[in-house]
Amino acid sequence: MNGWGMIQGTVDKADEDRYRVLVEAVTDYAIYMLDRSGTVTSWNAGAERFKGYSASEIIGQHFSCFYTEEDREAGLPSRTLETAARDGKFETEGWRVRRDGTPFWAHVVVDPILDPSGKLTGFAKVTRDLTERKKAEEEIRKNQEQFQRLVQGVTDYAIYMLDPEGVITSWNSGAERIKGYSADEIIGKHFSQFYTPEDRERGSPQSALEIAAREGRVEREGWRIRKDGTAFWSHVVIDAIRHEDGELLGFAKITRDITERKKAQESLDQAREALFHSQKMDAIGKLTGGVAHDFNNLLMAILGSLELLRKRLPDDPQLLRLLDNAVLGARRGASLTQRMLAFARRQQLDPKPVDLIGLIHGMKDLLERSLGSRAIIETKFPLSLDRVMVDESQIELALLNLCVNARDAMPGGGTIVISTRMEQVGESKEAGLAPGPYVCLSVADAGEGMDEETLARATEPFFTTKGVGKGTGLGLSMVHGMTEQMGGRLTLRSRKGAGTTAELWLPVATASSEVARGPDVLAEEAIETASLRILAVDDDALVLLNTAAMLEDLGHTVAEAHSAAAALRLLEEQPFDLVITDHAMPKMTGLQLSNTIKVQWPNVPVIIATGYAELPGTRDIKILSKPFTEEELANAIAAANVA
Repeated sequence: MNGWGMIQGTVDKADEDRYRVLVEAVTDYAIYMLDRSGTVTSWNAGAERFKGYSASEIIGQHFSCFYTEEDREAGLPSRTLETAARDGKFETEGWRVRRDGTPFWAHVVVDPILDPSGKLTGFAKVTRDLTERKKAEEEIRKNQEQFQRLVQGVTDYAIYMLDPEGVITSWNSGAERIKGYSADEIIGKHFSQFYTPEDRERGSPQSALEIAAREGRVEREGWRIRKDGTAFWSHVVIDAIRHEDGELLGFAKITRDITERKKAQESLDQAREALFHSQKMDAIGKLTGGVAHDFNNLLMAILGSLELLRKRLPDDPQLLRLLDNAVLGARRGASLTQRMLAFARRQQLDPKPVDLIGLIHGMKDLLERSLGSRAIIETKFPLSLDRVMVDESQIELALLNLCVNARDAMPGGGTIVISTRMEQVGESKEAGLAPGPYVCLSVADAGEGMDEETLARATEPFFTTKGVGKGTGLGLSMVHGMTEQMGGRLTLRSRKGAGTTAELWLPVATASSEVARGPDVLAEEAIETASLRILAVDDDALVLLNTAAMLEDLGHTVAEAHSAAAALRLLEEQPFDLVITDHAMPKMTGLQLSNTIKVQWPNVPVIIATGYAELPGTRDIKILSKPFTEEELANAIAAANVA
């Protein structure tokens, strides 16, 4: 009986023939019979197709020829038959060899064949060529290994997996570098331990997983905690990982440390804010300076006219009292314009080297009288301090302003601490300060303090937190403008309920500071002068009329010009002993007119009357600050004529 008859001993001849035809027609499987010793007794078309042997070549040969040499030496063919006979079936996968010697990956099933009495008569062996599937699986395995190596090799990103509950199941080298935990330390722990206590209390970890599970992905930035307890700013992406059937398998989490980028962004934002603030204050300064200049001209006309009027009025006490009241009001207006010009950095300053510690000690009595008994002044100075290049009177006024503000911030009284220290400013230090040595003059109180909004507006002109009638809102703005005009800076630090510290950063006087001092201001000592022919120049008719009237009252002969061009024409037509000109005029400024006169009429002195300080630093310019009195005008003429 052949093999097919053995396996189908109970079927009739017709069924056996049909079964044989069916088996022999199969080409995707090698189906063949072995006798009890393993010799091949039948061979189908599938076996011939992928093993390469024809039936005549292989029937009668032992099936061990299909195995690799290593497997034959290991006794695998005999163990295969023994296992099938003992267990009723043997199934495995492994490398097999074709007739031409090439290997292929085979899935093998061996069944024992028993006769009706149960006696073993041989084996049925079915083999399938799974080489392509094996190659695909191997490719997948290689890809997975490469992906694993790739993930493990990434050090700039923390890449790890979470189970559906948030427990860590994998950990790459980037995660170890950024977060500080080794894989052994962290796998099996909940990822919430990377969050701050505040975020854990708010439920941020669980919320992130819920959103990722619901929407497929969540992306956030925030503070996270390393193993050593330090915080870092992270960019986090969590993706939900699902099975083909939609079941949630876990989460892939990618974290990047962007602390440096955040710091850079914050620095950029601060620089932009500083630039915006600087531009805003510059615009306000230009507006304020322009208003102050025009207001100065009006006050010039008012004060001069009142002074001349006083000389011509009868000796009537009632009239004189009203006149004095008007003069007092105009002078208060002049003081206001000086503060506005100080904020706009357009007032006349006289910077010189000043001993700041000596100045403060000299002011102590004045400060104590001005502040009253509720405020206690405490000073803290180093053993030595460099001199600063400042206008002494303006620094005294600034210090008084800051101390009054500190006292007003402590309604119940308290201590005002005045201190100084040396500071060196580098290239990357405070915006607005040139590199070099500075003295920082600090005035600190323990008062009410300011919120962020108030602090941001504290140096704006006319902004005040004091009640109506209790402040002009120009104190800090004046200090701000004056300090910057001298090459320094005012900084304010304050927090609501925690007091305020005002710092004046003042440039240290250097050997070249004296040379850099501004133009000379005319002395105020009264000097008798003879009658002069004076040319008065001003584009403001009110001021020109007032100046001419004052000059005539002093006994001088006056010619008037409403522009620099008109003044030059008059100079060509007739001789003059002196020219008094406004500075801020259209087309040609007073300084330009002065320079022209020096070239064409070098023996004619020029006085520039101005409220501005922004004149180029030539030392031979004679300046008369507006608004001026008749006495100040007379002194200026005498000094200019003597010079």
